[in-house]
Amino acid sequence: MNFEHIITNELGLIHLIFSIVSLATGTLVLGLSKGSKTHKKLGYLYSGSMLIVLITAFGMYNLFGAWGIFHWSAVISTLTLALGLIPILRKRPRKNYISLHFSFMYWSVIGLYGAFMAETFVRLPKIVIESGVPNEMFYNMTGIAVALTMGLGVYFFIQYKTKWDQSFESRS
Repeated sequence: MNFEHIITNELGLIHLIFSIVSLATGTLVLGLSKGSKTHKKLGYLYSGSMLIVLITAFGMYNLFGAWGIFHWSAVISTLTLALGLIPILRKRPRKNYISLHFSFMYWSVIGLYGAFMAETFVRLPKIVIESGVPNEMFYNMTGIAVALTMGLGVYFFIQYKTKWDQSFESRS
């Protein structure tokens, strides 16, 4: 079996490994109870692995040969990760730092799910990419998959945000 369309070089392999670690730990952190030692350890593992994913993302140009939409997505993801870490590390602003931490980290993980969907379509050989250049089907399929993923994220965020905030108030 030929995996050249999945892993093109060492940087891609590092990116793939830490993406898997990020997906697993991010999912666990969202699903497990908040504030526990396990949550904190997994959260640090998620944050560290995401940092490696983002750094490697800025060095990858296989799809377009230049800066592209995935690099812009990595910029947004970097900001989301940083804005999720700053309040919890500084414990500021005092009133709602846990809610800010949760909100931004939630979107960091949901954004990672969206990136996973996009990467899945990028890696489909010859189905959506002809002669190394993405075609219209690639953009349509990727856009729909990412939109559905992010849409589900929005739905759950709106559905549960008030409940989550109330549970965080008791911890602040």
